[in-house]
Amino acid sequence: MNQAQKGICAEPNLHALYLLFNVVDDDVASMRVKLTTLLDIFDHFDDEHYEAMISGIIGVGNAFWDELYPHKRPKYLSTFPDMQCEDRCAPVLPCDLFIQIRADRLDICQAIGIEVMQALKLHTELIEQVQAFRYLDGRDWTGFVISDDSPRGSKKFAISLVDENDADFSAGSYVHIQRYRHDMSKWQKLSEKNQQQVMGKTKEHNLDVVNTGLDSHSFRTKLVGPLGEYPTLLNQSMPYGDMSTQGLYFVSCSAHPNAFKHYLHSRIYGDENGHYDKLLDYSNAETGAVFFAPSISFIRKNAILESNTEPDLEKTPQDFGNAE
Repeated sequence: MNQAQKGICAEPNLHALYLLFNVVDDDVASMRVKLTTLLDIFDHFDDEHYEAMISGIIGVGNAFWDELYPHKRPKYLSTFPDMQCEDRCAPVLPCDLFIQIRADRLDICQAIGIEVMQALKLHTELIEQVQAFRYLDGRDWTGFVISDDSPRGSKKFAISLVDENDADFSAGSYVHIQRYRHDMSKWQKLSEKNQQQVMGKTKEHNLDVVNTGLDSHSFRTKLVGPLGEYPTLLNQSMPYGDMSTQGLYFVSCSAHPNAFKHYLHSRIYGDENGHYDKLLDYSNAETGAVFFAPSISFIRKNAILESNTEPDLEKTPQDFGNAE
């Protein structure tokens, strides 16, 4: 049985570091080995700092997949759904690799990130790095709870992991990311009552707003799958920002990419009467990308060590930096 990457179904953390890379050389054999090195880095830090609840995700982009693994491809992996309606859009950021690092200690996230950068430096260029964190009791900058419907237990695995129908890729997951930037000055001009109408939830207790509209964020994102399942994707989003910029780094994991496509379509296009997600009047996506996060078993099985492998590729976990 394939083993899923720990970060896909891990419980929420206090801190996250997101790294996006493009691969800049043709040595794909070394890149396959590099991904096992990243797994070793996660394992090492998890062993040394188990209290930090470390988890990670390694996702391979649609365009790079066929170069990295030319003989096998996830059944439904395709391009990011580029959507636009009026001033609402989902821009695409071409990207080969997505690395998500999460932990309950900021220093551990940073230490792992440094090791990841060191491992990939000869083969990739860093496109973007975003540091995110838990805000208050799991809220966004808007003041409302993020992903209040996250599933627990076996349901979490069922909606986020590919099943045995795609045997080579079972325990893998389709990962979609978007970096949203909030217009906080515009948002804060709304009264709390109007904010709650936009969200479809009460701010303090996260209860459903009575007679909420068909254009509320809650309504437009509450989608039911073909078999009545809800939710249809696992939302791992976390806020990021500083004194000048605030936003949400959206990360979803699902067993089928249609879950995200329907989610995004409902928000941007809405229904036939023009009821789109009103939150998009106050928050705009600036990036978007799709990846497949294969199982740990798949990554290790497909790593081919060449006779001319560079010495650093054979680095053992004991060689990795040890954060105190």
